[in-house]
Amino acid sequence: MTTTSAALRLLRRQASLAAALVAAASSSALCAATAAQQRASAPLPAVQEITPALNQAVSRGFAWLASQQQPDGAWISERYGRNVAITALACIAFLADGHMPGRGAYGRVVEKGLDFLLANVNENGLIAAETSHGPMYGHGFATLFLGEVYGMLGADMGSARAQRLHEALVKAVRLIVQTQNPEGGWRYNPVPFDADLSVTICEIMALRAARNAGIEVPKDTIDRAVAYVRKCQNPDGGFRYQLTSSGSAWPRSAAGVASLYYAGVYDDPAIERGLDYLFRTAFPGRRGAAGSHYFYGHYYAAQTMHLAGGRRWAQWWPAIRDELIALQRP
Repeated sequence: MTTTSAALRLLRRQASLAAALVAAASSSALCAATAAQQRASAPLPAVQEITPALNQAVSRGFAWLASQQQPDGAWISERYGRNVAITALACIAFLADGHMPGRGAYGRVVEKGLDFLLANVNENGLIAAETSHGPMYGHGFATLFLGEVYGMLGADMGSARAQRLHEALVKAVRLIVQTQNPEGGWRYNPVPFDADLSVTICEIMALRAARNAGIEVPKDTIDRAVAYVRKCQNPDGGFRYQLTSSGSAWPRSAAGVASLYYAGVYDDPAIERGLDYLFRTAFPGRRGAAGSHYFYGHYYAAQTMHLAGGRRWAQWWPAIRDELIALQRP
């Protein structure tokens, strides 16, 4: 989880709050599956999802996040320099609030981030800056962002820009397909040797966004990825890091359930077991739910509960919303 953890540490202040809250409250920028919402349980008493405190926290978060963007469009960290994972995550947060290239109060911010990512597309399709560490993390997040932008705007961006984005997205998807390992997952580097769940969720989400935008994604690639994720689930409902690992941990278990949702698996015992595990081990405020990979875990857990809908979302969202708002720095 090295690169992703670094990205989320960088965004831990207002940025991580904005990313987590806005991503959870808006399904559009995270390719949420409407089928999951349609099968949600009967309506519960209304939950006031968007509060004045939430709006204020997100506004402050976006202002801080925009202030950290570099002139070339990147976001940086002391350890990893100009990193495509950090940049893509930041741009995804803005997208989730309706800011798109050339549109919205932060449209120029997103546009500059897009230009940075497109400038770092290599000949083989890998999206990685010179300081990349564990490049398939960044590649997955960057491809997710490109897929969302292309799906939202497409030709509206202008023919030349749209063509450049389309070509980059097609190449990025091709690389993901080609680097899937025999187990069905992906690992840090763009070679099909081994796999882990943390990188695999990045690639699954990227493929879902690309497919939603009209880019061809082989069904076999998705089927093999689903099989890999299923094998990573333990009897307790949680997920292991690799097939050769053993124990469950809630942050990657949230990623595991999200992987299944974004791969098109909705009504399934594996998802129910995973959701139950998260409620037992990671419900906001519960002892032990904090600590290592807190923001990483809640980035995926919020999406997972939003897709689950019904009583799970009604219980989870107010708790994590208020917990994150309380963590925001002055």
